[in-house]
Amino acid sequence: MTLFSSRKQALVGLDIGSHSVKLVELSESKGIYKLKNFAMANLPQDVIVDGAVMDSGAIIDVVKGLISQTKLKNKKVAISISGFSVIIKKIAVAMMSEEELLESIQWEAAQYIPFEIEDVNIDFQILGQNRDNPDQMDVLLVAAKKETIADYENLILGAGLELQVIDVDSFALETMYENLFGIGEEEVIALVNLGASTTNVNVVKGPVSLYTKDVPVGGKQLTQEIQKQYGLSFEEAENLKLAGPQLWTGYRNLDKIINNHCEVVASEIQRSLDLFYATYPEEQIQRIGLCGGGAMTPGLVDQVRDRLSIEVQLINPFEKISYSPKEYDESYVNSVGPMAVVGVGLAMRRVGDR
Repeated sequence: MTLFSSRKQALVGLDIGSHSVKLVELSESKGIYKLKNFAMANLPQDVIVDGAVMDSGAIIDVVKGLISQTKLKNKKVAISISGFSVIIKKIAVAMMSEEELLESIQWEAAQYIPFEIEDVNIDFQILGQNRDNPDQMDVLLVAAKKETIADYENLILGAGLELQVIDVDSFALETMYENLFGIGEEEVIALVNLGASTTNVNVVKGPVSLYTKDVPVGGKQLTQEIQKQYGLSFEEAENLKLAGPQLWTGYRNLDKIINNHCEVVASEIQRSLDLFYATYPEEQIQRIGLCGGGAMTPGLVDQVRDRLSIEVQLINPFEKISYSPKEYDESYVNSVGPMAVVGVGLAMRRVGDR
């Protein structure tokens, strides 16, 4: 789903998160993807808060560094947004054509969007006939604050790039998963992207997104707790968090701090899926796909699996994308794979698709 778009062409995926920026460029032939460019760099703390840009200059500097590092030639990019400035809702409206809905969507959206309708950009996707009322159809409605979109447009322009598509994190993840791993027509999968500040939950059945939710919990909270407890810098705490139990022995109770965080995250995921089941009691989630930097916290996958008693997969898109071992070290690619999912999904976008 795009909030605006132009004509079809290959794009570079630029995932601007609250902790880091990931740049992904792919080539594709007959459904087979190859990695042309990948690079990532951390952002200074608090330059993006709850999806809002706080320091555009610092972000532009990081993006320019990635452009220089990769010698990027294609300047046309796709980005995604999430957080409080983005509203995603599934609504039911009277049966009508897409052209008719396009004319009435402002009025329909005004009933569901907690912002002034003139302050948002709106996009939608028709999902099909409503299961309870054959005279209605389900529509996935997305609204994003114009102010937020303008901030990101200015970022991209400031970095010397051309913004072609704005997506939503949850949908970029869905695009990646569907293209690389496939989703059966009746298969129900929960795709969970654990970022630094926000966790995106997207439950899909086949090609249709049934339920989305952004939860304000992420890996940054754990890093800050470790930083506070042991008097470390943010980067030292981040590295220690991901190092694993073999390097935790000199830090008393660190294993308990990390375990408690994993319990909180698993509980939030369970709460989100309980809300899904309340709306769709007849559906059964068959698998959970975890990704994002937070998903790499030691013990988290096991915590989620044990709490929900569902198969849990740590998603690594580079398992399904070919790359030159001369250009990209296999161990590095696999270590960053779960953090690259949104960037990969964005790089699969083409201007003009919905």
